[in-house]
Amino acid sequence: MKTAFIGLGVMGYPMAAYLAQNGHDVAIYNRTAATAGNWCEENTGSKAATPAAAASCADIVFTCVGNDDDVRDVVTGADGALAAMSEGSILVDHTTASATLARELYAAAAERAVGFLDAPLSGGQAGAESGKLTIMVGGDEDIFERARPVMESYAKAITLIGPAGSGQLAKMVNQICIAGVVQGLSEALHFAKCAGVDPARVISAISQGAAQSWQMENRWQTMVKGEFEFGFAVDWMRKDLGITLDEAQKNGATLELTEIVDRYYEEVQKLGGSRWDTSSLIARLER
Repeated sequence: MKTAFIGLGVMGYPMAAYLAQNGHDVAIYNRTAATAGNWCEENTGSKAATPAAAASCADIVFTCVGNDDDVRDVVTGADGALAAMSEGSILVDHTTASATLARELYAAAAERAVGFLDAPLSGGQAGAESGKLTIMVGGDEDIFERARPVMESYAKAITLIGPAGSGQLAKMVNQICIAGVVQGLSEALHFAKCAGVDPARVISAISQGAAQSWQMENRWQTMVKGEFEFGFAVDWMRKDLGITLDEAQKNGATLELTEIVDRYYEEVQKLGGSRWDTSSLIARLER
């Protein structure tokens, strides 16, 4: 397939590389030209000067940028990808953004006979680098079936949730779950240390039972050591939780714990942890 990948951040950079490694023709665009140059030195593909130039000959265009405004900029803004896409091509947005934006882009793409999928990711930088991401997708089933084999280049699980916007809603559910689990694990480890029991022995015991989680298995040791200079940044989590809380206001959902944890992440930011991993919630308990 002829593909374009727009946005070479910590997620997009390795994802685009996996497309190339799996034999797809890849054109890339990134706002920082040096990053695009580095990618081309390491991978087989071409770089473009604008999103439109990258998308002009692509069967599928992938975007993975920062937020709603960034998506609009690279898709429908000046030199945006959509205007250059041909009928029958597909636009896949991997950005974690609002469901409102997803529906907006679905409609804009339909006007040009272009398919659209909102397809936010779970698995973080490690999942992108290992090619084992989880993707939650919103859109039409026929478009999904055409795009899925290409997304399998960098994903281990790809699920069509429902119509446009459903992928973003599923990602919001994912972030609600993570926020609660990380706060619970933070309090549990803090409690163990205050109680004078060995966190390693406790985790060894309880990780075999109902308390087990990905966060427990992968983060407890660094949390105990106070090491947070890696992983999914607090700034990005607050962005995601903000989108989630905005959506909850629209649909009437009560997210009491999510609101509390969002405020706790704000405290972590004030501690200087804007770029710390989300497991840094424990830092506010041990300051």
